[in-house]
Amino acid sequence: MTAKLLFRKCEKLYAGLLMTLEKIETSNTDGDAGQYEKALMDIDLAIRQLKAWVSLYTFASVAEEVYFFREIKPKFTALFIYYAKVLATEAAKPNAGQYALKEYYEYELKDLKRFTDEHQDFYEYYRRKATYLDEKYFVRNQFDFKMRIDANLYNYDQDFATSHDHLVAQILAHDRLEKHFLTAIYTIEGYYYDKFSDKSPLTWSGSKSALIELLYALHVTQSFNGGNIDFSETVRFIEKSFNTELGNFYKRLHEIRNR
Repeated sequence: MTAKLLFRKCEKLYAGLLMTLEKIETSNTDGDAGQYEKALMDIDLAIRQLKAWVSLYTFASVAEEVYFFREIKPKFTALFIYYAKVLATEAAKPNAGQYALKEYYEYELKDLKRFTDEHQDFYEYYRRKATYLDEKYFVRNQFDFKMRIDANLYNYDQDFATSHDHLVAQILAHDRLEKHFLTAIYTIEGYYYDKFSDKSPLTWSGSKSALIELLYALHVTQSFNGGNIDFSETVRFIEKSFNTELGNFYKRLHEIRNR
C-alpha cells in the first residue's frame, strides 16, 4: 500500500466518522449522556482502524510520517478528547441555578486558557504552521530531552504516537470545546448570540438616524475600547448585532457635525 492510498483511506474514514457524529448531534438535542457515549465508541472504533492500518505500513520517508502524525491522526484523537470532555462536563454540571451553572462553564473556559498558557511555545509553533522541529515533534522515538516532554510519554503506544501529536489533538479539541462552553454560557444568560453565527436575536426598530447619532455620541466620548477603534468598525459591529444596515452613515455624520 502506498502512502497516497493510506492517506486517502484515512480521509475517507474521517469523513464517514464526521457524518456519523453529525447524526448523533442532530438527534441529541437534550444533551443525553448516552449519545455522547455512543459518539466515543464510534470514534474509538475509527482510531483502532487507523492504528491497524499504520501497524501494517512502513513509512517510506520522514515527510510521510510527519504528515500522518501532524495532520491525520490528531483529527481523530481530537474528536475523542472533545466528546470525552463534553460528556464529563455535562454529566457533572451542578443543579444550583443559572449563576452557579454559568460560573461552572466559565471555569472550564479558564481551564482551556491555562492549558494554552502552559504550552504557549508549542501553540505558537503549530498555529504559525512552522516546520523546523517537525522531525522531533512528529516522528516516533525522535524526541529531544532538552525540549519539554510530556510526563506520560512512556504510557503512549510508541508505535502509534510521537512526542507532540497528542498536543495537536488537544489544540483542535480545545477549539471546539471553547465554542461549546461559550454557547452554553450565552444560552444561560438568555442572550443566544453565538459569535460563530451571523444572526443576532436583537433587531433595531428605531430610525437609522437615531442609531447613528447615538453611536457617534458614544464614539466621541471614547466609550468603546478607550477610543482606540475606528467609527466604521463600531458601525459594522452594531449592524451585525442589531440586524440592520446603516447605509451611508458618513452623510448623517456630516449633518451632525454641522450643527
